[in-house]
Amino acid sequence: MSDAIVNLTEATFDETVNSAEIPLVVDFWAEWCGPCKMIAPILDEIATEQPDAVKIAKLNVDENPSVAQRFGVMSIPTMLVFKDGEVQKRIVGAKGKAQILEEIGL
Repeated sequence: MSDAIVNLTEATFDETVNSAEIPLVVDFWAEWCGPCKMIAPILDEIATEQPDAVKIAKLNVDENPSVAQRFGVMSIPTMLVFKDGEVQKRIVGAKGKAQILEEIGL
């Protein structure tokens, strides 16, 4: 995981989401999830290439189940796009880079 990606926990989630000044994409993932591992390098690329347009964060659902439950994350990978502290979009499943960028609005 690149330095451009923030690793979230239950303790840091709300503060990070509410203080984001640009759209924040939170990737809900788990170590055992194959599709999650497929999109990880794509999210690394986006975070590195577009640091002024979007912030990427990851939340391990096994380590932070209450956050996943709070947002109704039933399957992973699920990416939630937050703007001004509110969920603007839900992206479920592994997608290609172009599709993720389109969904995020970049």
